[in-house]
Amino acid sequence: MAIWAAREAGTSPDMTQRIPHVLVVGGGAVGMLAARRLQRRLRRGEARVTVADLDSYMTYQPFLAEAAAGNVEPRHVVVFLRRVLPRCDVISGRITRIDLASRTAVLKPREGPERTLDYDYLVFAPGSVSRTLPIPGLAECGIGFKTLEEAIHLRNHVLSQLDLADSSTDETLRRRALTFVFVGGGYAGVEALAELEDMAAGACRYFRRVRPSDMRWILVEATDRILPEVGPEMGEWTARVLRWRGIEVRTRTRLESAVGHHIMLSDGEEFDAETLVWTAGVRPNPLTSASDLPLDGRGRVKVDAGLLVEGTRFAFAAGDCAAVPDLTRPGRTTPPNAQHATRQAVRLADNLVAVLRGEPRRPYRHRSAGSVASLGMYRGVANVYGVRVRGFPAWFLHRTYHLTKIPTLNKKARILMDWTLGLLFAREIVSLGAMQDPRQEFELATRTARQALPERSPAASGTPAR
Repeated sequence: MAIWAAREAGTSPDMTQRIPHVLVVGGGAVGMLAARRLQRRLRRGEARVTVADLDSYMTYQPFLAEAAAGNVEPRHVVVFLRRVLPRCDVISGRITRIDLASRTAVLKPREGPERTLDYDYLVFAPGSVSRTLPIPGLAECGIGFKTLEEAIHLRNHVLSQLDLADSSTDETLRRRALTFVFVGGGYAGVEALAELEDMAAGACRYFRRVRPSDMRWILVEATDRILPEVGPEMGEWTARVLRWRGIEVRTRTRLESAVGHHIMLSDGEEFDAETLVWTAGVRPNPLTSASDLPLDGRGRVKVDAGLLVEGTRFAFAAGDCAAVPDLTRPGRTTPPNAQHATRQAVRLADNLVAVLRGEPRRPYRHRSAGSVASLGMYRGVANVYGVRVRGFPAWFLHRTYHLTKIPTLNKKARILMDWTLGLLFAREIVSLGAMQDPRQEFELATRTARQALPERSPAASGTPAR
């Protein structure tokens, strides 16, 4: 990279001084946007940037529910890092440890031995993971809703349950297949449930023995309301709309057990359900606790208002894993959402450039513009600058806002095309179950071939018979 940077600067490697190395940990919204901003603002030869993440793409999570419901093509909600970061070195691997004292990081590639990366400046943005609880059966039967893989698996799973119910005469099996439980009444849970229920209800027209009334959709929330981000009034309105659609909204209720897909709730009800989706919050990536970064009581990295890690002059952090002071609400930190993450990424990159050039940093300050959520086709809820919107206007506002925020004109155009085609043609209702185990069919073929040919013949081996 030093040789490359020297050539970019028009000098020979031996004539240049050592170029500062910026390591970006995480290729999510904060990592990708910060790296993109850095490559745009840095002068040639001023610094070299490396982005390390296990995945080579960034997922725009606000569109996961639409991807799961088939409203947009899954490939259109991800951004290929190497395409948008041509002046950065992108490494596919998992960072397993950060050492601030020695300014090194340990990288575990997908295959092969670990390696150590040296850096001069650090951008720490590994994001968050699902916050789970030690509930019996949850790990074996549940699935999260934070990655594209989980969203597409859930879509295929829901459609496969409709196939199963339509093909079976066993009422017990049908009830189990057509019962869908979502735990967590925040954005992820409500949007995922609402979009998938909307998709499944529309798909019933293609199944002769499955009606929308045969399905049971349940939202379990431990607190007294859902969607707290849009305010109590709009949260209550959302609950009423979901109940009107036949969805059971269980507030002040907890999941007690899910052993063997037998669901036990804290209100005493028990039933079987083949689908259990866990969306009850997030926690910082485990990498935060596997490093020598200063952490707060919730396991988030302590940073100042300029996004600089406390006690350092070279490490920055932002996003879900960082405790960023909210200057608009003294004494509090910014919530872990896409609105803050995208803006923090820009401020972080600008402050890092300022440090490189010996200029003063600027504090991150942003007053939340509000919240928007989709509740299925043509339905939504929003609270924007204190103005409460619901129904079609909120749904349109949700799509418009996130369309402007997804990176690259390429993705904006493709998603807009998906939506336009969705207005003209029926939604695709196909369960690509083989994607979960793509080698299953081939393994079956080879196994049956071995059974049919116990002794290897010349013809089977490709050797000409004499």
